[in-house]
Parts: sequence; structure tokens; C-alpha cells
Amino acid sequence: MSITNTKIVYGLYGDDDDLLKAIKVIRNKGITIEEVYTPFPVHGLDKLLGLKKTRISDLAFFYGLFGTTLASTMTWFLMNHDWAQDIGGKPAFTWGQNMPAFVPIMFELTVFCAAHFMSLTYLVRNKMYPGAKAQNPDPRTTDDKFMIEIHTADVDAIKNVFVETGAEEVTVKSDAVQPSVNNLVQEEA
Repeated sequence: MSITNTKIVYGLYGDDDDLLKAIKVIRNKGITIEEVYTPFPVHGLDKLLGLKKTRISDLAFFYGLFGTTLASTMTWFLMNHDWAQDIGGKPAFTWGQNMPAFVPIMFELTVFCAAHFMSLTYLVRNKMYPGAKAQNPDPRTTDDKFMIEIHTADVDAIKNVFVETGAEEVTVKSDAVQPSVNNLVQEEA
């Protein structure tokens, strides 16, 4: 097992405009940004980082379709089987006369399913479900600071880039894989 020299370098910024300028400079130098932490959504950040458009809106359509299907099935079942009533001799569930009464139910279940399932999808996809370990390296980024994370072997060059772009603080964290004593003994033998 070999020891990697990869380290994680964090640059902390105090303003979102400074963050955006720094990202432009860093990307122009060909440096890969691993992650950006912000206390609120920053307009244009996704385009600067080259992120793809999210597909959660596509899922929202299918979640809404599920809600509409559920509402239609539920109202049909309730009106014809579970609690069937003869109201004026008319059929209990038709697309003609009685259907406008079910439109609010269908609309509400469509919105309910789309919203709740999108929220759950977002939380699971971003590993933010209850009990998940926090992934934020600095608690100040949940208040008023912005942070850029870069994985590199050339720490000094990245530190200089952060200082040039106006970072308030630069932190280095070791990401090296440390071999255990058993692995070293096995490699030497």
C-alpha cells in the first residue's frame, strides 16, 4: 500500500462576490474545484462550476403523475366500492357530471406527492437525511462565510492562488491514506 500525497486545501471567503471572482480565476488556471460551501444559494455559482442541470424537475413530473393517479384511483374506489351512495340515480364516478367535484382532490394530491417526494429525493441524493453525518468542514459556512475545497498534491501553489484571490483564511487538511502496521509488515516481507 502506498501513501498518497493528496491534501485538501480550503479557502475561506467573506463575501459571495469575492467567492465568484476566485472561482473564475481558479477555473481559468485549470484547477479542479472539488466542492464549494455557502450559507445561502449564490446566483450563477452552478454555471461557474460547470454543473449540469438538475433532473429533479423530471422526477417532479412523475411524482405528480403518481399523485394524480392515486387521487383518481382513490376517489373511484371510495365512490363505487367503499362508500357507494345512490345520489339522484346518477353514476358515482363519471368524467362528465360528477368529475368537477374530484378536481380539487386530484390537484391537491398531485401537488402533495410532487412536493413531498421531491423533498425526500433531494435529502437522500445529497445525503442530508436524518442521522447522516455532517459533511461541512467549517461551521462558519452555515452562517456568513464561503469556502472552496480543492484536493491537490501541490499545496503551496493552491495556497498562493487562494491568497491572490482574497481568501481570508487558508487551511490544509491531510487526506493521505495512512497504511496500518499490519500492511507495512506484509509489504516488507
